[in-house]
Amino acid sequence: MERSSSTERLQPITSVNSGDGIPMGGDLYSFTIQIVNVIFYGKPGHGNEWVLIDAGMPKSGDKIIEEAERRFGENNPPQSIILTHAHFDHIGGLIDVLEKWDVPVYAHLLEIPYITGKRDYPDPDMTVEGGMIAKMSKLFPTEAIDIGERAHELPADGTVPGMPGWRWLHTPGHSEGHVSLFRESDGALIAGDAFVTVKQDAMYKVMTQELEVSGPPVYLTPDWESAEQSVKALAMLQPKVALTGHGIPVSGEYLQEHLGRLAANFRELAIPDHGKYVDGSDS
Repeated sequence: MERSSSTERLQPITSVNSGDGIPMGGDLYSFTIQIVNVIFYGKPGHGNEWVLIDAGMPKSGDKIIEEAERRFGENNPPQSIILTHAHFDHIGGLIDVLEKWDVPVYAHLLEIPYITGKRDYPDPDMTVEGGMIAKMSKLFPTEAIDIGERAHELPADGTVPGMPGWRWLHTPGHSEGHVSLFRESDGALIAGDAFVTVKQDAMYKVMTQELEVSGPPVYLTPDWESAEQSVKALAMLQPKVALTGHGIPVSGEYLQEHLGRLAANFRELAIPDHGKYVDGSDS
C-alpha cells in the first residue's frame, strides 16, 4: 500500500490524557493518542468480536495495536475498522494497522476518495478565528491515502459492520462524508468530530483536556451550515453517553444539557466570527 504524508508526518502536539483509556459501559473504550481518540468496541474475552473506530494520529499504528492486544489479546484482529471520517488525525495509523491486520475498512461513500488516493481534503483554514492550534493548522496534512481494495462503503441500510444494534448517521459539515454511530438501546453515541468535548483550536485547553462541549474543530470544518444541522440531529437523539474524536467521554445530564445548549446556540457557540469557510470562500 502506498504511504503518504497524512500517515507519515508526525505532529508534535500532545495532551495530558495521551496514553489513557476510558471504559464506558461494558463494550466501549476511548483511548487517547496525543490529542485524538480511537474507540474500541467489544468486550474483552469475546474472541475477535470487536471493532476499531478511527485510527489516530500519524505514526500511531503501533500504539493502537499494542492497546488492542492489551485489551483483546494478541493475534486477534478486529472484524472491521470504521472511519467517522478520513482527516489525518483519524487515519494516521491506518496503513500500519492494515499491515498487521488484513481487515475491511468502512467509510461513507463521500469519504472513500480520501482513502483510495483519488482526492485530497481542502487546506486547513489558518485564518479562522481561534487559538494557537488553528494558527498552526497549515502544517496539518490533507493528502489522501490509498488503502486500495480494503476500502468499503458503509452499508446503505444504515447498519454498521461488526456492530449489531448500531446504525450510522450521516453527519456532514466537518467533512462531507462524516458519520456518527448510535445505539438506540442504551443511547450510546460515537460522534467523531461532529461535536467534541474540548475546544480543539486552543492549545492550552487541548493540552489540559479541559472539558467543554464544543462544535467541530474550526480549522478543518468547511461547511458550517451542515455542521449545525448535524449537531441538531445528534441532540435530538438525546444520547445518554457520547464518545467524541477529541476530549473525554461525557454522559448523563451533563451531556444532554450541554449538547442541547450547543445545538440551540450553535451559531454563537461554534461558528467562528471569521474565516475563509465562514465567509463563504474556500480560496
